[in-house]
Amino acid sequence: MPSLVISIDGTIIKEVALTKERTTLGRRPYNDIVISNLAVSGEHALLHCADGRVSIEDLQSTNGTYVNQQRITRQELQHGDQLHIGQYQLSLQFTSQEYAAWAAAAAAAQPACLRIDGDAAREVPLVKPVTTLGKPGVAVAAITRKAAGFTVTRTEGADGSLRLNGLAVGPEARPLQHGDLIELAGTRLHFLLAQANASETSPEQT
Repeated sequence: MPSLVISIDGTIIKEVALTKERTTLGRRPYNDIVISNLAVSGEHALLHCADGRVSIEDLQSTNGTYVNQQRITRQELQHGDQLHIGQYQLSLQFTSQEYAAWAAAAAAAQPACLRIDGDAAREVPLVKPVTTLGKPGVAVAAITRKAAGFTVTRTEGADGSLRLNGLAVGPEARPLQHGDLIELAGTRLHFLLAQANASETSPEQT
């Protein structure tokens, strides 16, 4: 079963096995995982475990729940994801068998790329779990690759600095579809799935 390794300032405090379908985290003593820190809300977050998958949901906490440095409302987790709640770091760990199943699913995800608008020769392959784009301090976007597909999130920048098909994107992950237009601080990029792109550009069979 998956587990959370909890640490603070690099020192591991404890490891908690996620044995329940719903595991609560917070400062109050009735939570399944109690984090005694004033930056943590009484009922801070909820972990959902089902069918070998784990997701985390922020319970409208004051200071937020972060996954890999991105503030989230709800997000499915992957092996090795780093959660930040208050001053604590929590790392999700799967067993070797669970990790093998997760890795196989991730490997099956369609490869994709970003094409700079108007320049078919300039493409950014999306092969890493997380690809960041933009200029720190101005506007930064993160594209996350999962077994279920790709998502885009704004991690830095003012409202409206990141747009998906003309609509502003905030700190919550938005799913990407083949052909989507991403605008980041004036730069226009098209999200392309490799298989779909190949079928569109291949000549018709006679």
